[in-house]
Amino acid sequence: MGRVLAPCDTAVDMDIRIDDAAAAIAPWVRRTPALSLAAGSLGVDVPLVLKLESMQRSGSFKARGAFTKLLLDDVPSAGVAAASGGNHGVAVAHAARALGVRAEIFLHSGTAPAKRGRVAAEEAEIHLAGSSYAEAEAACRAHVAATGALWVPAYDDPLVVAGQGTTARELWSEAPVDTLLVAVGGGGLIGGCAAWLAGRARVVGVETRGTPTLHEALRAGHPVDIEVGGMAVDALGARRAGALPFEIARRFVDRVVLVDDEDLVRAQRRLWTELRLAAELASASGLAALASGAYRPAPGERVGIIVCGGNVDPTSLGYA
Repeated sequence: MGRVLAPCDTAVDMDIRIDDAAAAIAPWVRRTPALSLAAGSLGVDVPLVLKLESMQRSGSFKARGAFTKLLLDDVPSAGVAAASGGNHGVAVAHAARALGVRAEIFLHSGTAPAKRGRVAAEEAEIHLAGSSYAEAEAACRAHVAATGALWVPAYDDPLVVAGQGTTARELWSEAPVDTLLVAVGGGGLIGGCAAWLAGRARVVGVETRGTPTLHEALRAGHPVDIEVGGMAVDALGARRAGALPFEIARRFVDRVVLVDDEDLVRAQRRLWTELRLAAELASASGLAALASGAYRPAPGERVGIIVCGGNVDPTSLGYA
């Protein structure tokens, strides 16, 4: 469906790749709002910029990577396949439907009903495989080996990472920040954003204590397998950081901070009650880091937060 870009070895190469991704996906994704908030908003003493990827097509930033992969890689007649805890599957299914490509999505039993419903609505074929992302991925890989379908990784792929990096590129063109707080699952979003911002702004990852995937990888000096759990495990529950995102993070991510599930719930509630913004728990990670003190900005520091997804059943928020 498009030309295949060579693997990148440097931050400069990744910048070029992100530019290519941005050009390719421009007709297919939304330029999402960057909401600027004065100091004191949301209980935070510094100015904020919220990048509202919850308003992106398919309901999350994942559409950027999915469209990049399908547009800039060679898609065979067997179509594409992806394993997901939810948002990646929705995004691949959406991109495939938009581009007229067959998609088969492998989900696990822990996938939130709202996200499973979104995959079904995009008319992709759904396979339920196991109770974890690792089991869904194994089933998807077996399918790819048997059929020749294009494997669309959730995060450890140069094109996917480049697509996710367009989020930071777009934010920077509208509202440059001193620090960007990024929720971390397998590392695709923070990898792409850090590659784009390298040296332009501080990048800080946010994980929960139950899903410290990149935190533990950076501490060990290489990706490691960990046990994951907690309330946001469907979005943040990768058991191992991607190799490419890890290499980018090791060079360009300032640190990874940890928050509790309860911090996410409080931040999610605040986004709803003060902004009427329906955000997934993972999307509340940046605000949770600020509100809990896991990340303490300097006076006047302008902090960006990627509100990365909105695929949540509004009735589940339960807030007036």
